[in-house]
Amino acid sequence: MQRHALKAEDFTYDLPDERIAKYPLKKRNLSKLLLYKKGNIGQDRFKKLNNHLPSDSVLVFNNTKVLSARLSFRKTTGARIEIFCLQPHLRTVEEALTTTQTVVWQCMVGNLKRFKAEDVLSKGIAGVQLEVRLLERRSQDVLIEFKWEGGIEFSDILAQCGEMPLPPYLNRAAEESDATTYQTVYAKKEGAVAAPTAGLHFMDAQLEELQVNNHALTYLTLYVGAGTFRSVKADRLVDHKMHQERIVIQRSTIEQLQYKKGKIICVGTTSLRSLESLYWLAVKRKLQNDFEINELSQEDAYQLEGALSWKEVCSYLLNEMENRGIESIDFYSSLFIMPSYQWKVMDGLITNFHQPKSTLLALVSAWIGEDWNKVYNYALEHDFRFLSYGDSSLLLP
Repeated sequence: MQRHALKAEDFTYDLPDERIAKYPLKKRNLSKLLLYKKGNIGQDRFKKLNNHLPSDSVLVFNNTKVLSARLSFRKTTGARIEIFCLQPHLRTVEEALTTTQTVVWQCMVGNLKRFKAEDVLSKGIAGVQLEVRLLERRSQDVLIEFKWEGGIEFSDILAQCGEMPLPPYLNRAAEESDATTYQTVYAKKEGAVAAPTAGLHFMDAQLEELQVNNHALTYLTLYVGAGTFRSVKADRLVDHKMHQERIVIQRSTIEQLQYKKGKIICVGTTSLRSLESLYWLAVKRKLQNDFEINELSQEDAYQLEGALSWKEVCSYLLNEMENRGIESIDFYSSLFIMPSYQWKVMDGLITNFHQPKSTLLALVSAWIGEDWNKVYNYALEHDFRFLSYGDSSLLLP
């Protein structure tokens, strides 16, 4: 089917609320692992993942770390205003988190109708007074100014008074335990507002076991945005506006993937989108002879001529990075993967079970075709737990 004919209804299924995992298992890697290999479906426990990977695989992880990005305030009238920091405005995440005085963020605001332009919200934190003002209402978000004195960094403010931004479908407030369970054990680069949940199943000992068994591990960073939770509202899939996310990939990761021995297994859809985006960004830069291009639109992958191999893309990127003396590729991607997408990098995917009518379910369909229905029916019939805190799958077409 041509992608312009795809409808959101093509990617839906009945998900009872009781099948949504509201809390994680006490031991991460005891979750179930659905196995899809060449059309056959089975299951095991996630701790046995090593037994099911192709030999000498390279597992690609997203090492982003979730911010405690949800802040609550009370107006003098008693009205509760909740501010959800999405991403800094006109600054990098690193700059915004280390600033010590004033910073503006793009935010979502709960009870926005009660938050007026003339209002000043305030809260005492670690001996400083934080003041918050609404600067601008926009179509997708609002601009919020945070202002304080005292020399502490904004990251410390979030750490001391912010809450973990749990997915809305969990329908519960964040608890103290979520500060640990909603982070991967390898989380490092702070700035995401949602976890790369496929990685939540891994424990340190299991990562060591994979390496002992000749699997390589490599890391990149995609700062997961709140748009990952947005269901497709448009009738046609192509009319959905894909959210943009920042991706940073180190030179060492590209070198490792250029001459890999085995299959590339992406841990989660964010790692997948990062690598496939990197391929198309390189093609776009090469075709337009402009290495400074730093954005990939949701249409680029369907309009560019992708005749380069993955090794050729790696060579091109590494040569240009050497010439410029840079150690990472830092860019933004709105890549929307749906059926008809031409895969360029990935050989296998580890992922959780996604919401109906979501861009992530369309991505899974692009990877395993109509068999996504068989996979999800099997998971429902065999008591798998769904969504962020749910069980996992290994998809090897």
